[in-house]
Amino acid sequence: MAVNRVPVLKRCRSLGMDPIYLGIDKKSKRQLKRANRKMSEYGLQMREKQKAKFIYGVLEKPFRNYFAKADRMKGMTGTNLMVLLESRLDNVIFRLGYARTRREARQIVDHKHVLVNGKCVNIPSYQVKAGDTIEIREKSKGSQRYKDILAVTEGRLVPEWLEADHENLSGAVKELPTREAIDVPVDEMLIVELYSK
Repeated sequence: MAVNRVPVLKRCRSLGMDPIYLGIDKKSKRQLKRANRKMSEYGLQMREKQKAKFIYGVLEKPFRNYFAKADRMKGMTGTNLMVLLESRLDNVIFRLGYARTRREARQIVDHKHVLVNGKCVNIPSYQVKAGDTIEIREKSKGSQRYKDILAVTEGRLVPEWLEADHENLSGAVKELPTREAIDVPVDEMLIVELYSK
């Protein structure tokens, strides 16, 4: 399995984004040494694609597959792409506040700690649907790990398209997210332009 091992703060600096979108509270004190060159149109499109891939922890081939699927769906391709990325199971676990970062959420799903509609799912890219219930399995609920995670993610806002029950470590998908409900700093129209060349 391919894993992205790039240092997170270094990558955030190069993409010009805040690490808070990844669930990381640290700030890098270093400044990026970049000449004041004007970035080309292609460079801007490429950077937006790299941002989306990095935020959601998706590699190139699956990302291209998401784009192809979004293109086949009704509606605007860019919006469909963002909804598909946002409704990944690892992202939903992160949004519910049961993981500090999306990488940790991916690991939690991989280690079979998550039940979707009562069934164990260990595929981070699993697409949740409206009406799905998601919970941490009974065996893992009492572990110190989740107490620590909830202490860190307590103040994090759960999006309105999700419903979280922190007492029972469970949640429900009320509806699929709209583009307005997705707060990631990505201009999906540039990604669409890049892939439609």
